[in-house]
Amino acid sequence: MAIRYWLGVIQRDHVVLGVRHGFVQINHGQRGGLDQMRESDGFVYYSPRVSTPDGEPLKAFTAIGRVSDDTVYQAAVPRPDGADWRPWRRSVDWYADAVEAPIRPMLALLDFTSFTRNWGVQLRRGFLELSRHDFELIRNEMRPPHPDDRRFPTASR
Repeated sequence: MAIRYWLGVIQRDHVVLGVRHGFVQINHGQRGGLDQMRESDGFVYYSPRVSTPDGEPLKAFTAIGRVSDDTVYQAAVPRPDGADWRPWRRSVDWYADAVEAPIRPMLALLDFTSFTRNWGVQLRRGFLELSRHDFELIRNEMRPPHPDDRRFPTASR
């Protein structure tokens, strides 16, 4: 089966939690979308804001990795009122050395943004499939700078 690539939209404060615990969760814990993902698929998070609900604007890719298995599971998350919230999740092997990458320099290069001025509208769904081109471009931008890059001011990063 061919590898596919996915993008989830969530604020950075939630991304940090998922990366720390090795999971992806989309659309407020709904199962939809997670069933489409398969082991080895690529996944990237885009964060429009730093935190929920009214954090500072960020507009950056904030985590990237690979789906680590074919299991969709439900987690039990206790709420302050004592009730359990049961969001659906997938396990992901996150690239630990990835750095955040702003979307603006990539807008004209990404397939999903280059042909429309209203590219942000499609992100409101919270989950979409990316082309391999887009995933690779984002992954390259999220690679940490090499120590030698400081010696060459004309480097792309």
